[in-house]
Amino acid sequence: MSAAPPPAALLQALKETLAFEPAGEPAANLTLGKGTLEGRAVRVALVENRLASGSIGKAEVARLVPLLAVATRERSALVLYLDSAGARVSEGLGALGAFRRVFREALAARLAGVPVAVVLGRNCFGGASMLAHVGARRLFAPTTQMAMSGPSILAQGAGADALDEMFRAIVTATIGAPARARACPANVVWEPGLDLAAWLGQALVREADPLGSYRLRHDELRSRLDKGLTKRGTEALRRRELERLFPGGYEARECEGLVTGTATGEGGPEPMLGLVGAGHVTAERAWRFADEAWRLAQSRPSRVQVLLDCESHAARLDDEKAILSEYIVGMAAALSALSATGAHVELTILDRAGGGVYVALASPASRVGVVHGADVQVLPGSAVASILGSHRDAVGDIGEYRSAGVAEHEHKLGIPP
Repeated sequence: MSAAPPPAALLQALKETLAFEPAGEPAANLTLGKGTLEGRAVRVALVENRLASGSIGKAEVARLVPLLAVATRERSALVLYLDSAGARVSEGLGALGAFRRVFREALAARLAGVPVAVVLGRNCFGGASMLAHVGARRLFAPTTQMAMSGPSILAQGAGADALDEMFRAIVTATIGAPARARACPANVVWEPGLDLAAWLGQALVREADPLGSYRLRHDELRSRLDKGLTKRGTEALRRRELERLFPGGYEARECEGLVTGTATGEGGPEPMLGLVGAGHVTAERAWRFADEAWRLAQSRPSRVQVLLDCESHAARLDDEKAILSEYIVGMAAALSALSATGAHVELTILDRAGGGVYVALASPASRVGVVHGADVQVLPGSAVASILGSHRDAVGDIGEYRSAGVAEHEHKLGIPP
């Protein structure tokens, strides 16, 4: 059996197929340019593994956001190549705020009808895997690994040694390209004989209803949860922060960390939806959240209160088997559906937030507020420590959050101005 071609071969084939021409100098891991496909102009963004595992930071986002805005305005086709570990953790909150901006622009481009084709290199983790699911179709290199969490963090979550050969084999079988292709028909593994121009042509077909595609995909994702949806009871939720946030009153119920209810604002009752406590966000919790958001979109409320008190997504192989990235993106798509009805989506971080869950909820939000003393991080401290060897001890303040683009408002509950 012949060895699988390296990811570099796919990148080279992509450049040749599009007759890629770079535009300007690279920005860290990012190279922008243009190409043609069947006589049609195509914009191209290549995120390569040149610096810090191909991570995406402020420099890359500063170039990507204008590109996405132009593509949205022109409705021009976009090919996105990703070989990236996700957000540049070493930049801290700046990277988190940057990812919020770029994911918001990417999602807006897709929902505006921009055809987006995604081609993947060796790695596609964290925020990069979320960007990958902005595209309607993904082409994997034979050795691509895609997940919300990289192998070292998955090992940490499983209490295993990341260098253990048996564990590494399990991870590869779970998040590798063949498994991803089996799980979703929109995922295809590249082989040298595959007609790349034909695949790109199909991937760049304009969708008549992009938001409807996300809604349909949401329904399909339910079946991917191996054990289905477990029937669980709910209980009343009482928190001091909520009593002070909503002095007019509120009614909320919690089910395994998913909060639903109503809060009385200046204009009357407003729907409430949130993720609090009960561990990190699993595929099932993300699906339940999205399902509630899609249901709310049908009622077309004028305002929606979204609450968040959860460090990040779950780093578990069971959730990665279901492609957790797609469920996380599904939450953002559902909140975008709410925004599309004209609803003002207000996200309030009650205590903790970070990572892809924060990005998914903050990107479609009209405004993000933090309760005084809330801790927002690019990733949970343990994950940051596993990547950098140390973690941030101090909790940020509203000045730091505003500067990073993480939040716009602070709720000083019970604190004199």
